[in-house]
Amino acid sequence: PPPLSTPPSTPCPLQPQADGMTDQKKGFATRAIHAGQKPDPVTGAVSTPISLATTFVQRSPGEHTGFEYSRTGNPTRQAFEQCLASVENAKHGLCFASGSAATSTIIHMLNSGDHVISIDDVYGGTNRYFSRVAKPAANLKFSFVDLTKPGALEAAVTPKTKLVWLETPTNPTLKVTDIKATAAVTKKLGLTLVVDNTFCSPAIQNPLDLGADIVVHSITKYINGHSDVVMGCVLTNCSKIYEKLKFLQNAIGMVPAPFDCYMAMRGLKTLQVRMKQHSHNAMVVASFLEAHPKVDRVIYPGLKSHPQHETVLKQMRMSGGMVTFFLKGGIKESRQFLEALKLFKLAESLGAVESLAEHPAIMTHAAVPAEQRKKLGISDSLVRLSVGIEEVQDLVSDLKQALDAVKLSSKL
Repeated sequence: PPPLSTPPSTPCPLQPQADGMTDQKKGFATRAIHAGQKPDPVTGAVSTPISLATTFVQRSPGEHTGFEYSRTGNPTRQAFEQCLASVENAKHGLCFASGSAATSTIIHMLNSGDHVISIDDVYGGTNRYFSRVAKPAANLKFSFVDLTKPGALEAAVTPKTKLVWLETPTNPTLKVTDIKATAAVTKKLGLTLVVDNTFCSPAIQNPLDLGADIVVHSITKYINGHSDVVMGCVLTNCSKIYEKLKFLQNAIGMVPAPFDCYMAMRGLKTLQVRMKQHSHNAMVVASFLEAHPKVDRVIYPGLKSHPQHETVLKQMRMSGGMVTFFLKGGIKESRQFLEALKLFKLAESLGAVESLAEHPAIMTHAAVPAEQRKKLGISDSLVRLSVGIEEVQDLVSDLKQALDAVKLSSKL
């Protein structure tokens, strides 16, 4: 296969859609509902059928209808992959058993000794995989860099650098990096740019349009949106990258079940309306927290106080549903607050219709070394909220009563 950084020699054609739909003709919400799907030709069913078959009849050896074995390809999964590609303005889409499986498959494209530059405030599971699995097992090198700082990317590049891994906004401190500016650097240097778009979803931000080579999502979060499916996906416009990833998808075999594809495809249909409500509610919640005397600081892309607010306005259509804030105090006050919540559920994950709260230092980012957490600002007073689509005043009331339960020391 060609080197990862080799660009396609000719433009990649649009991935064919099962219903003949192309991105240029329809709006986002329409594509989220219809792309890759058409009524079942046998029964006329409007919903895409769940194909549980593991193997498919061939007319003659090597002559089949496009499906041979369900790990290699499945009709339900294919429909969902085509729909995902459409809404992310991609030519190719691939689904995996989890977001972590998608991440692992991308890293399998690299060779021993290759170097990866990652945003420093990356999801704890990604940090763990890079540092404790891929680094020792595959002899890969990783540098964790604050890519929001001008010149930081160029300074981190080595002769062995092949790939740049970006989250924007990041998890959990919600740093926002200029994707277009980053892509200009990676293209100049011949590097592949991967953007984890989970926190935004395709309804808010489309990194491929801004120059990224690969987009990855944890479908578990906003795309599915209902806390009942674990899945990931990879999208790209480059046929050479797609062919390599498709080979790895089949060879490694970390594919999702057809039923999960059906469930997530159903969730995707309402993504745009959900993201509008998530963003509205999160803005109200962030504004409430920013004015509260027991809150030290709030980080939310929609607030003018966000350090990269101007970048947010350039590349995000909405501000999203994630809010991070720092309580006054420490672990004692954080526990008091989180234990007092009623409507917000204390749980890991994010992006679902119900509101969730968590403590990254103990929960989602516990695998990140303590000294690295300290450097990133993931302190004992940091709380991450995934703001759902409930009535926003009910959410504010819950936060208010939980903050009332926090007993600040007289020294604070």
